[in-house]
Amino acid sequence: MNESESSEKDLKYCYRYPHPSVTTDCVIFGFDGTKLKVLLIERGVEPFRGRWAFPGGFMRMDESAEEGARRELEEETGLTGAYIRQFHTFTAPHRDPRERVVTIAFYALVRMQDVKGGDDAADAQWFSLDEVPQLAFDHDQILRRAEQALRQQIHFEPIGFELLPEAFTIKELQNLYEAILDVHFDRRNFYNKMRRLEMLEQLEETANPSRKKEAFLFRFNKSKYDELKQKGFRLEF
Repeated sequence: MNESESSEKDLKYCYRYPHPSVTTDCVIFGFDGTKLKVLLIERGVEPFRGRWAFPGGFMRMDESAEEGARRELEEETGLTGAYIRQFHTFTAPHRDPRERVVTIAFYALVRMQDVKGGDDAADAQWFSLDEVPQLAFDHDQILRRAEQALRQQIHFEPIGFELLPEAFTIKELQNLYEAILDVHFDRRNFYNKMRRLEMLEQLEETANPSRKKEAFLFRFNKSKYDELKQKGFRLEF
């Protein structure tokens, strides 16, 4: 190996210009039937020891940002195969007091019962969006941006399959959309709009939300749901 080849090998990860480290952070949304919730991890190390933050960590040299996000999700929450979506990159020079760090942010949509716990399971907790404590780093800003991205997505792609149980009532579906958009819908209009999309199948089973009234259960037509998610649509309320 000549001197030039040796120099190129030495500089593989040591480019002569200053460069930042890269992390991934994932905002994990769940739904308890009434409220939209977010999963937070209590930090056990400095900086911000004892503060709550999103699952995340430094990206390895041999993985993509999505691979890094999925690895951190599994290590910190036990989640595998979750629906995740990249929504923003945060680059403020002093967002991390340790060094110059850029983070690539994702959000995940999961059924809350699917979180089994990982290495930091004892420090993981679900919070309603109106009860989130002050977060570490710039994670308050990341959460606000994630909420905005989710609200935009709901108008162009169906959301629900990843958050609701397999069988659900129209009221539960309406509660989910109201929680995401922070609005209230007329029940009949909401039902009619959803039925026109042809992505719901009515089941023979019923739920009993009260002693006086039963409610039909529905499930998503997976093929139609995936078709709408693939091609997109415009949902107006």
